[in-house]
Amino acid sequence: MTFINCSEKKVTENKEFDVTELTISDIHKAYQNNTLNSEQLVEAYLNRIEKLDTTLNAITTINKNAIEIAKALDDEYEKTGILRPLHGIPLIVKDNINTKGLPTTAGSLALQNYIPEEDAFIIEKLVNAGAIIIAKSNMAEWAFSPMHSESSTAGTSRNPYNTDYVPAGSSGGTGASIAANFGTIGLGTDTGNSIRGPSSHNALVGFRTTLGLVSRSAIVPLYLRNDVVGPMCRSVEDATKVLEVITGIDPKDPLTKYSEGKTPSNYTQFLKKNALTGCRIGVLRELSDYNADPEINALFNGALKQLDSLGATVIDTVIVPDFKNLRSNQWCATFREDVETFLKDYVKNDSLTTIEDIIKAGSTSDFARERLIRNAAHSGRWEDSDIPCLDAYTDIRRIAFREAIEDVMDSLKLDAIVYPTWNNPPARINHFQEEYKGDNSQIISPHTGQPAFTVPMGFSSKNLPAGLQFLGRMYDEPVLIGLTYSYEQGTKQRKAPVLK
Repeated sequence: MTFINCSEKKVTENKEFDVTELTISDIHKAYQNNTLNSEQLVEAYLNRIEKLDTTLNAITTINKNAIEIAKALDDEYEKTGILRPLHGIPLIVKDNINTKGLPTTAGSLALQNYIPEEDAFIIEKLVNAGAIIIAKSNMAEWAFSPMHSESSTAGTSRNPYNTDYVPAGSSGGTGASIAANFGTIGLGTDTGNSIRGPSSHNALVGFRTTLGLVSRSAIVPLYLRNDVVGPMCRSVEDATKVLEVITGIDPKDPLTKYSEGKTPSNYTQFLKKNALTGCRIGVLRELSDYNADPEINALFNGALKQLDSLGATVIDTVIVPDFKNLRSNQWCATFREDVETFLKDYVKNDSLTTIEDIIKAGSTSDFARERLIRNAAHSGRWEDSDIPCLDAYTDIRRIAFREAIEDVMDSLKLDAIVYPTWNNPPARINHFQEEYKGDNSQIISPHTGQPAFTVPMGFSSKNLPAGLQFLGRMYDEPVLIGLTYSYEQGTKQRKAPVLK
């Protein structure tokens, strides 16, 4: 890669350097060596977005102040000689996370004019760490769809590896944009799939963390009892550096109180290339073998061999007693309560207070419109409304499911359980519903609250990425960081898409 020497007075508009696959470490080394500054980096990413996003449709809003913010960070570094943890690192934020002065629409017409006056808790932490929000990314409207990323505000996003295919949902805009090197780091949200699915479909690393570890306040909810926000990056190291910044107890998100005393001050210490040596990995065939595409099955079995060659003991197969029953009756329809609370606390618009007001505002997406009507008509547990819908720490169904899995892990002394993030390749955009198959992310961690990380596992035909998912115990992020980093470094499965 080539950097511009900062001794030059100004980078000419047509003189660009290659931002492809830059990491936080790469960038900070270049800053320290005076071969790059934040202003130049932001300009390069924005030029790339302008040139290439007409095809992908991944970006919804450009931060017009990004260059000025970068200049201020350059001045700060020149004066202090100190780099903040994410100093001058360009960040792309999903369009359902409140960002001061930038639209937060959740892809909807109802919120198309909503511009928050304050940053969400995690955004404030990222900005204080030196990150530069350069853009907001497209998403499935109201985060309803794990299948595709279509919004009323921006339309449909495409997969950069093959633009006839979906980038998954709902964080498909973040997935496509980070895969395409439109920014260094990205944020997504995950109610059932929406960090890990788009990460898998776009050859990225995606962290769904333990429920309670990271604040969800000032984020447009889907089902808050399941919602998580987390990093979507091109490397485990970068995702870990983002995680290290965004963890913390937030008074506006009571669930974060459960994380007290369970958060190490330094997550990067767990980035060890030999972390797989001597560990024990369980294989959940009940997921991996269900209606699996032969190509994905071959990639998964190849990944198991790779884990073994990297020093892990692979336990094939792990049986969770009563798994089919435990996984059932977990979903609850809490969208009305959650979104109406968000509207009251943040939007504060007298003409937009209920889900009926949202429906009245309209939608260009048939899929989103159907889901709005469905959620307006339902509350409580979808299958058995007599069982209260509570959080991951107090809901009897969720606790029972988690205990069954962790008991098996304890009995077999497992460090993690693995399965393909999706058992099937991405669907074609024009057939996103009938070809939606094999999404394993919805089944365990959204309900149990356990962390689950996905990393690139390789590519099927038509240049379509696939992901390997690691499931851990509650608050076992340090273990998962080590395992996923060791696998990533030992296999080097990610490759950048070729864009024109």
